[in-house]
Amino acid sequence: MTGSITLEMIIRLGAFAVFFCGFALWELLAPRRRLSLGRARRWPGNLGILVVDIVTVRVLLPTAAAGASLYAAGSGIGLLHYLNLRLSVAALLGFLALDLVIYAQHVVFHKVPVLWRLHRMHHADLDIDVTTGVRFHPIEILISLLIKIAVILALGIPVVAVILFEVVLNVTSMFNHSNASMPAWLDRALRFIVVTPDMHRVHHSILRHETDSNFGFNLPWWDRLFGTYRAQPERGHTGMTIGIPMFRDPRELRIDRMITQPFRNDSPEQTPP
Repeated sequence: MTGSITLEMIIRLGAFAVFFCGFALWELLAPRRRLSLGRARRWPGNLGILVVDIVTVRVLLPTAAAGASLYAAGSGIGLLHYLNLRLSVAALLGFLALDLVIYAQHVVFHKVPVLWRLHRMHHADLDIDVTTGVRFHPIEILISLLIKIAVILALGIPVVAVILFEVVLNVTSMFNHSNASMPAWLDRALRFIVVTPDMHRVHHSILRHETDSNFGFNLPWWDRLFGTYRAQPERGHTGMTIGIPMFRDPRELRIDRMITQPFRNDSPEQTPP
């Protein structure tokens, strides 16, 4: 088990480093929007919260999702084990199940007030770029991981599918938050197989009805299937305002302020005209 978990960490960290640098360079060379605050004021907090998340998960749940999958395999538990499917079929179904659960979890985090208080830190970024894709509150990360572990154990998802899903989720989260420009025809084509930056950027609009759309991270199909898809922002990608009405003071970009945001300022959110 230890060897597999170590391999997972190496794969995930390697993929993160390569794709983070690639997307950061892409959005530097071909930005989609002009950043209102830039990188220097936002990146220390966004990357700092990533370090907090990694340390939190490794301390509290060191074996994480891959360990749960190996446990399920060793114990022979989970629906996919009982169905006795081929590994390729079980891995595909497991990947799709995890992606659907992450979509549903994302919707719930928007709809349940106490969960929204955690998730809104992700939306409180005043710009959106590759680092927004790793900006999540550590308590939200832990809840999400516990949900994934429960699904992995219930279904008996193979470890290859779990590792692949975790790597793909990390990469697509950075990709679809990137401030990267691409031709309109390419964006339209990619939207059939993956959530693109233009598609997900709508989700970070200050307008709440746009925030409550385009919940997918990996696959774009769930939003279309469940009626939460929105093609474009009302004010256009260059005219839209990123973030939420509260926490707009640039001081809220500090890591200490980000961590305490769920526990502060419970006033009703009103979208400015």
